Amino acid sequence: MPTKSAKFVQSSVDISKCPPADLPEYAFIGRSNVGKSSLINMLCSKKELAHTSSKPGKTQLINHFIIDDNWYLVDLPGYGYSSVSKTKQEEFEQFVREYLYRRTNLMAVMVLIDSRLPMQPIDKAFMEWLAKADVPFAMVFTKTDKLGKTQLETNLNNYKEAMLQDWEELPTHFITSAEKQVGREEILSFIRSSNSLFKKAI
Repeated sequence: MPTKSAKFVQSSVDISKCPPADLPEYAFIGRSNVGKSSLINMLCSKKELAHTSSKPGKTQLINHFIIDDNWYLVDLPGYGYSSVSKTKQEEFEQFVREYLYRRTNLMAVMVLIDSRLPMQPIDKAFMEWLAKADVPFAMVFTKTDKLGKTQLETNLNNYKEAMLQDWEELPTHFITSAEKQVGREEILSFIRSSNSLFKKAI
């Protein structure tokens, strides 16, 4: 079932300025230029909800969107390469980690991963930090339409093998393509199931 409504709420640079933590929320993050804005727009069936750009590092704030009036989608700054200064990038990382660690209504972090690439050290390190901080997350493989079926299968198997060197099992993961509208219902179903857990916990 597609989303019925998606509205921008606000941008924040301080966790204390975020909307009240009274609804479940899901944060989307990944290396710069991983296709985050395109995926968010696809999930919400709105072309311009999140602004896409060919220039990495465009998202520099914690951006909240309210979906169907009952959960938040959060667009976080990307990590890794960015056109901003190293000092500014470190500031982004600090407030993002504070948000991830302290936001009490955060149900899951959706870690976006470029399906065309082997495991990147920065992705591995970030997921390890999430696990150690006890922050639930899922992996979202993006841009799968850029690969043939055989190559995609090979890349995903290689990624799984790399993950299982340090993990007992592969975390929850999704295969997506913003261009081909792949993975939308799977992610939304995961979110709706998690939302029901949040309601029970209140």
